Amino acid sequence: MSLTMPEEILLLLLDDETGKPVGLPGPAGDLALAGAILMELALAGRIDTDLDRLVLVQKRPTGDALLDSVLAQLAAGDAAVAAERTSRWWIQDIAKSAPALRAQVLERLVDAGVLRRIEDRFLWVFPERRYPKATGRAETAEVRRRLRGVLLEDEIPDPRDALLIGLARATGLVPLVLSEEEQAQAAARVEQVAGLEELSRSLSAATRDVYAALLRQGAMH
Repeated sequence: MSLTMPEEILLLLLDDETGKPVGLPGPAGDLALAGAILMELALAGRIDTDLDRLVLVQKRPTGDALLDSVLAQLAAGDAAVAAERTSRWWIQDIAKSAPALRAQVLERLVDAGVLRRIEDRFLWVFPERRYPKATGRAETAEVRRRLRGVLLEDEIPDPRDALLIGLARATGLVPLVLSEEEQAQAAARVEQVAGLEELSRSLSAATRDVYAALLRQGAMH
């Protein structure tokens, strides 16, 4: 099954065994999902971006309901006002809708048979929904295997993998792919791959700036 970047990010953010979200500091998962959606729209030729600007290139729907909901958000409102909004602004704005967007992606992966949906109870009282990987499906392991091959074995990355690694670096997700020892070994390679694509350099840098600012705000409270 060919996965979109938002779907691959969500698979990285779920524990394989329990199906629960992995513990991450602050808004890392929300920003990673927002960045992945924008990267997918850029690859589809709907937007262009640099560190300071995000430009709507084409309003025509992609046919993907998740992407098209965000595309409509980008196209709504006054064009002059939208032209003044930076990549950072859009990443933070889209991340506010992350719970609803995440639910859409998870249900798509369930419908495709990649994940299972389990309705459970926490402390026998509170409803809890988990999404462990489906038996016999290799998509979750494949995402990690592919990224590890690029970072540890110097495999040539395709544009999507370079973008995904740039986004993982920007939002602190690299530990979900590499051990602590491997991170030290591959630090230079992470930087190299993340800088291969202009889109990765610009959108990942904007994501990283937002993430750092939000973490600083959290530390002050």
